[in-house]
Amino acid sequence: MTRVRTIDQSGGEKGPLCLACADLDHLVFLASGNAALTRRAVKHSRMHANVLRWSRTRKRYERQGVLVETQALDRAEAECLSDQEAREARRFREVEKRATLDRDYVVQFTQRLQELYPSCPLEVPGRMAQHAYLKYSGRVGRSAAAKQFDLEAIRLAVRAYIRHNHSRYDELIAQGWDRRDARAAVPGEIDRVLSEWERLSTATGISS
Repeated sequence: MTRVRTIDQSGGEKGPLCLACADLDHLVFLASGNAALTRRAVKHSRMHANVLRWSRTRKRYERQGVLVETQALDRAEAECLSDQEAREARRFREVEKRATLDRDYVVQFTQRLQELYPSCPLEVPGRMAQHAYLKYSGRVGRSAAAKQFDLEAIRLAVRAYIRHNHSRYDELIAQGWDRRDARAAVPGEIDRVLSEWERLSTATGISS
């Protein structure tokens, strides 16, 4: 049987009582753990009581939960569920918005690459744009400059793509080369590919 300890007006204990004797048996127990639910349930309940347990190891009372009216708990749960649904809807809208922005960026970045490197293979600009814009990757395509289609940022993204896909760089790394030595060994290969891709380009400000 669950018992409660009551306190008189002077602050002294009146002794343990059962819930029925304390006129609390109509309340339901809400365990600790959900601060929002507890706060709302207490707010809507005309009567509530904190549930404590004495900890022998810590030598103190520790809160276990609260007793509230059933209708108050039902109302609080409905409000929290509504909030959760609103949060989920907002999160979905934000995800959709980010996805749309990402797609728009990739399309525009692809178009800019095609303008600057008209002789590169047809599939490369789109692939390069998606690779550069991978979320949380730290790649140069994600930088603020690249978002504004800064020529230098684009050039760095293109060189990085060529380094990994059209030079011996990855092969040298696999053979155990130091990254700095591997980078120093492939600039000529990168420049040759850039020169080939830049043919017929009327853009200015791009250099390898």
